[in-house]
Amino acid sequence: MGCFASTPKDSGGNRRRPGSIGEVSVYVPGLRIPKPVDFAQSLGDHLSKNIVERLSALRTRIVVMASQEGPTITRTKKKSATQHGDSTLADLQQALEDYLPVLLGLVKDGCHLQYKVQFVWVNQEDDAEETAMSNAWYEVLSVLHLMATLSLSQANLLLLPRTSADGYQPKVSEAESRRASVDIFLKAAGYLDCAVRHVLPQLPTELRRNLPVDLAEGVLRALCLQALGQGVDIQLGMAIDSTKATLAVKRRLACEMVKYWQQAQDNITNLPLGNGWGEKHRHFVKWKYVEAKAAAYYYHGMILDEGNTEKSHGMAVAALQAADEYFKESKKLCEAFNAAPPLSRNAPLWGTMKYLSEKIPKDTSSKVRINRDLYSYERIMETAPTLPDFALALKPDEYQLPQVDSSWRTENVNGIQTAPNHIKV
Repeated sequence: MGCFASTPKDSGGNRRRPGSIGEVSVYVPGLRIPKPVDFAQSLGDHLSKNIVERLSALRTRIVVMASQEGPTITRTKKKSATQHGDSTLADLQQALEDYLPVLLGLVKDGCHLQYKVQFVWVNQEDDAEETAMSNAWYEVLSVLHLMATLSLSQANLLLLPRTSADGYQPKVSEAESRRASVDIFLKAAGYLDCAVRHVLPQLPTELRRNLPVDLAEGVLRALCLQALGQGVDIQLGMAIDSTKATLAVKRRLACEMVKYWQQAQDNITNLPLGNGWGEKHRHFVKWKYVEAKAAAYYYHGMILDEGNTEKSHGMAVAALQAADEYFKESKKLCEAFNAAPPLSRNAPLWGTMKYLSEKIPKDTSSKVRINRDLYSYERIMETAPTLPDFALALKPDEYQLPQVDSSWRTENVNGIQTAPNHIKV
């Protein structure tokens, strides 16, 4: 149940896209912006004035904040990103968290009220400028997606370099920021995982087919996997900085990172991601997938080179050559990502790729030169050795939808009082 409507992209000017978003460490989708809803007209005959006014006030706060700040949240100028940006993200995140428990009252126990309100959101990756659906689960899905987007934006701000030249002295160290970003990535993944496993199944098949591509299952899964992949990237960077981390540990992390990005790419390969944010999203996943393969083949090659056989040395050279080729390709893909609208630029290299940008060319050149006298080029394996397969260790936070707000406990819906022990979603 629940009707839907999509507005073509050329029908209005609600979708505001920045021309440039500055430095990027994390892909952050353009913010989907909610449009105003008249709860009194839709629910005035079914709910008390108190509940209707609470829903209206809480959602209006989100509409205003998202409309005013949404276009600026994705632009990352360092000074505003560290001072104003953090508070803006936190305020909007809190507004969503305040709204969700009250909103869930519309869907508890299959309540018929879930079909009474038409919710409208402005899309970013879909060809349709906006999508309206008369189903409160669509609203829940949109809220979770926005919460995840804000978390990814927060992680991006944490990972951007902060210098005293910005006029801002960071309160935490770079290492602390990176550790904190892993927790934020897991939180974002948790929101998206909940959306896929617990919210999407609540929508009828017809509505699921007509969701904007921003909320398509493949995009939600890809964003979840991206968050986990970037979390592993941070872990690998910390392992590189650690004197205790072995080559085996680094190889495992790099190989896991490849799997996350490969799965992310698989999830969006056949989706109609249009120009703008959608195309940029596709470029980002492809870039990070190839970059991860460069890291994995490098560490695999270094371990193979520890072997004492002619075969292991040949495989090591093949792996390092593959790492070098993937690294060169990743730089081209990075340029394509930054050139796709909205324009962006890379933050200065740090962590994993700062280290590997120096080590991959150097070690590949060294190993190939040393072994060239021992093995002819024809004897080096024509294809890179298969990467080892490791189970994925990093999992999303186990986020659960909150309990329905207590204000619904005594609410009289169409003359039937809702008992407290029936409050569940």
